[in-house]
Amino acid sequence: MKAKSSSSAPPGKRPVRPRGVQTHEIRIIGGQWKRTKLKVADKPGLRPTPDRVRETLFNWLGQDLSGRRCLDAFAGTGALGFEAASRGAAEVVLVEQDAALVVQLQQVRIQLLALKPLEPVSAPHLLVQRGEGVAAIRQAAPGSRDLIFLDPPFDAPLFEPALAACARALSPEGLVYLEAPVHWTDEQLAPMGLAVQRHLKAGAVHAHLLRLAAA
Repeated sequence: MKAKSSSSAPPGKRPVRPRGVQTHEIRIIGGQWKRTKLKVADKPGLRPTPDRVRETLFNWLGQDLSGRRCLDAFAGTGALGFEAASRGAAEVVLVEQDAALVVQLQQVRIQLLALKPLEPVSAPHLLVQRGEGVAAIRQAAPGSRDLIFLDPPFDAPLFEPALAACARALSPEGLVYLEAPVHWTDEQLAPMGLAVQRHLKAGAVHAHLLRLAAA
């Protein structure tokens, strides 16, 4: 016998609707696509970098990223990589393993490149690739990346191998943005050849800007 379903709700109360796939929005906060809103699927474990943290990060980096070659190794929503492209980065590669997110990133890429910027600027070399983040960093040519965004799933054992791979891929003046659930210290980073340049705690998130350690 099937359970009886009720088509009415108690007086004064709305019927409860099944929760479907939810979407929310992120916005680009600077550059040629400033204020552009992007729809993002609500998937378990997907954590777009908050506006406040992104604003601080790009204050650290400088508003103009012209000429920089960037790798967003665990792209997720693409908030970091698309922000870098908006600010004039010469090349941005977004790498994501989840097939559905890759499709979404491709759609966002098409959306952004179709927008007419307010001022004439050269279109960034903007690529979306399906792949595993650590492998993507390891496959980068030595010294080929000026900026690497590193925001892996917090519950995955990816931080140490990813950080170790970054030192080889970075250009001499290159930087790594690391988003993590804990504060990484110079002592922990030294074996990877990295050091902390900036650090911010925002709620449960620790945001770091890392550089190559002095020889």
